[in-house]
Amino acid sequence: MIESVEVLGLLAAVLTTASFLPQVYRTWKTKSVESLSLSMLIIFEAGVLCWLVYGFLIDSLPVMLANFVTAISGFLLLYFKFRYKR
Repeated sequence: MIESVEVLGLLAAVLTTASFLPQVYRTWKTKSVESLSLSMLIIFEAGVLCWLVYGFLIDSLPVMLANFVTAISGFLLLYFKFRYKR
C-alpha cells in the first residue's frame, strides 16, 4: 500500500509537471520562442536532470516520474528554441 507521504509526493509531482506543459504546448502551437531565455532553459534542464538522478538514488517514484516528464518537456522547449529561432 502506498503511504500518505508518497501520495502527497505524487500529487506534487503531477501538479508541478502539469504546470509546465501549457508552455510547451503554446510554444509548439505559436512557434514563438522569443520570450524563452536560452540560459534559463539550460540551467533549468540541468537542475531537472540532477533531480532525476537524485530520485533514482533515493528510489523515489514521485521524484523520478515528475522529473522524467519535466526533463522531456524541457528538452522539447530547447528543441523549439533552436528549431523556431528567427
